[in-house]
Amino acid sequence: MATVYFYEKPGCINNTRQKKLLAAAGHQVVAKNLLAEAWQPERLRTFFGALAVRDWFNYSAPAIKHGEIEPDKLTEQQAIALMLGNPLLIRRPLMQVGDSLMAGFDQQAVDNWIGLQKIEITPDFESCPRPLAQASCGHE
Repeated sequence: MATVYFYEKPGCINNTRQKKLLAAAGHQVVAKNLLAEAWQPERLRTFFGALAVRDWFNYSAPAIKHGEIEPDKLTEQQAIALMLGNPLLIRRPLMQVGDSLMAGFDQQAVDNWIGLQKIEITPDFESCPRPLAQASCGHE
Protein backbone atom coordinates (compact mmCIF):
# COMPACT_ATOMS: atom_id res chain seq x y z
CA MET A 1 0.00 0.00 0.00
CA ALA A 2 1.01 3.65 -0.30
CA THR A 3 2.49 6.20 2.05
CA VAL A 4 0.20 9.21 1.79
CA TYR A 5 1.45 12.63 2.89
CA PHE A 6 -1.82 14.22 3.94
CA TYR A 7 -1.93 17.99 4.37
CA GLU A 8 -4.90 18.76 6.58
CA LYS A 9 -6.47 21.34 8.83
CA PRO A 10 -6.01 19.82 12.30
CA GLY A 11 -9.37 19.22 13.93
CA CYS A 12 -11.28 19.14 10.64
CA ILE A 13 -14.02 16.52 10.89
CA ASN A 14 -13.83 15.54 7.22
CA ASN A 15 -10.04 15.33 7.18
CA THR A 16 -10.26 12.93 10.14
CA ARG A 17 -12.78 10.77 8.25
CA GLN A 18 -10.65 10.85 5.11
CA LYS A 19 -7.53 9.72 7.01
CA LYS A 20 -9.53 6.85 8.53
CA LEU A 21 -10.63 5.72 5.05
CA LEU A 22 -7.04 5.76 3.81
CA ALA A 23 -5.79 3.84 6.85
CA ALA A 24 -8.64 1.30 6.56
CA ALA A 25 -7.51 0.66 2.98
CA GLY A 26 -4.03 -0.18 4.29
CA HIS A 27 -2.28 3.07 3.43
CA GLN A 28 0.20 4.70 5.79
CA VAL A 29 -0.99 8.26 6.45
CA VAL A 30 1.56 10.91 7.38
CA ALA A 31 -0.53 13.86 8.55
CA LYS A 32 0.86 17.36 8.10
CA ASN A 33 -0.60 20.69 9.15
CA LEU A 34 -1.60 22.47 5.95
CA LEU A 35 -2.00 25.75 7.86
CA ALA A 36 1.54 25.68 9.30
CA GLU A 37 3.32 24.51 6.13
CA ALA A 38 5.75 27.04 4.60
CA TRP A 39 4.24 26.87 1.10
CA GLN A 40 6.14 28.09 -1.92
CA PRO A 41 3.94 29.26 -4.82
CA GLU A 42 5.28 26.69 -7.30
CA ARG A 43 4.94 23.79 -4.86
CA LEU A 44 1.38 24.68 -3.90
CA ARG A 45 0.41 25.09 -7.57
CA THR A 46 1.56 21.55 -8.43
CA PHE A 47 -1.13 19.98 -6.22
CA PHE A 48 -3.89 21.41 -8.41
CA GLY A 49 -2.70 19.93 -11.70
CA ALA A 50 -5.22 20.55 -14.48
CA LEU A 51 -8.06 21.60 -12.14
CA ALA A 52 -9.78 24.88 -12.94
CA VAL A 53 -8.77 27.70 -10.58
CA ARG A 54 -12.24 27.69 -9.00
CA ASP A 55 -11.66 24.05 -7.98
CA TRP A 56 -8.54 24.92 -6.00
CA PHE A 57 -10.59 26.52 -3.24
CA ASN A 58 -12.12 25.36 0.01
CA TYR A 59 -15.68 26.64 -0.28
CA SER A 60 -16.14 26.21 3.48
CA ALA A 61 -13.60 28.99 4.14
CA PRO A 62 -15.27 31.98 5.82
CA ALA A 63 -13.86 34.47 3.27
CA ILE A 64 -15.60 32.56 0.47
CA LYS A 65 -18.82 31.88 2.39
CA HIS A 66 -19.08 35.60 3.19
CA GLY A 67 -18.52 36.58 -0.44
CA GLU A 68 -15.20 38.34 0.21
CA ILE A 69 -13.47 36.17 -2.41
CA GLU A 70 -14.98 34.99 -5.70
CA PRO A 71 -12.83 32.11 -7.01
CA ASP A 72 -14.44 32.28 -10.48
CA LYS A 73 -12.92 35.72 -11.03
CA LEU A 74 -9.31 34.93 -10.09
CA THR A 75 -6.23 34.18 -12.16
CA GLU A 76 -3.87 31.40 -11.10
CA GLN A 77 -1.42 33.95 -9.70
CA GLN A 78 -4.11 35.78 -7.72
CA ALA A 79 -5.47 32.50 -6.34
CA ILE A 80 -2.06 31.27 -5.19
CA ALA A 81 -1.25 34.65 -3.60
CA LEU A 82 -4.54 34.61 -1.66
CA MET A 83 -3.94 31.03 -0.51
CA LEU A 84 -0.42 31.81 0.67
CA GLY A 85 -1.85 34.65 2.75
CA ASN A 86 -4.80 32.61 4.04
CA PRO A 87 -4.26 28.82 3.92
CA LEU A 88 -7.88 28.22 4.98
CA LEU A 89 -8.71 28.98 1.34
CA ILE A 90 -6.82 25.91 0.11
CA ARG A 91 -8.98 22.94 -0.88
CA ARG A 92 -8.28 20.09 1.49
CA PRO A 93 -6.72 17.75 1.79
CA LEU A 94 -3.62 18.07 -0.32
CA MET A 95 -2.12 14.61 -0.76
CA GLN A 96 1.13 13.25 -2.09
CA VAL A 97 2.11 9.68 -2.90
CA GLY A 98 5.60 9.55 -4.39
CA ASP A 99 5.68 12.15 -7.16
CA SER A 100 1.90 12.07 -7.62
CA LEU A 101 -0.20 14.88 -6.11
CA MET A 102 -3.91 15.47 -5.54
CA ALA A 103 -6.12 18.21 -4.10
CA GLY A 104 -9.45 17.36 -2.50
CA PHE A 105 -10.94 14.02 -1.59
CA ASP A 106 -13.23 12.73 -4.28
CA GLN A 107 -13.59 9.12 -3.13
CA GLN A 108 -13.78 7.68 -6.64
CA ALA A 109 -10.72 9.64 -7.76
CA VAL A 110 -8.77 8.52 -4.67
CA ASP A 111 -9.86 4.92 -5.25
CA ASN A 112 -8.68 5.12 -8.87
CA TRP A 113 -5.43 6.76 -7.76
CA ILE A 114 -4.27 4.55 -4.86
CA GLY A 115 -7.22 2.33 -3.96
CA LEU A 116 -9.75 2.42 -1.15
CA GLN A 117 -11.65 -0.42 0.44
CA LYS A 118 -15.09 -1.00 -0.91
CA ILE A 119 -17.04 1.46 1.18
CA GLU A 120 -20.26 3.37 0.90
CA ILE A 121 -19.60 6.43 -1.24
CA THR A 122 -20.54 9.59 0.63
CA PRO A 123 -21.93 12.23 -1.74
CA ASP A 124 -20.10 15.18 -0.16
CA PHE A 125 -16.93 14.41 1.70
CA GLU A 126 -15.27 17.81 1.27
CA SER A 127 -17.71 20.46 2.52
CA CYS A 128 -17.51 21.22 6.21
CA PRO A 129 -20.54 19.71 7.99
CA ARG A 130 -20.53 22.54 10.55
CA PRO A 131 -22.76 25.50 9.68
CA LEU A 132 -20.95 28.84 9.69
CA ALA A 133 -22.94 29.94 12.76
CA GLN A 134 -21.92 26.85 14.74
CA ALA A 135 -18.88 26.80 16.99
CA SER A 136 -15.61 26.80 15.09
CA CYS A 137 -13.07 23.97 14.92
CA GLY A 138 -10.60 26.48 16.34
CA HIS A 139 -8.91 27.52 13.09
CA GLU A 140 -11.52 29.68 11.37
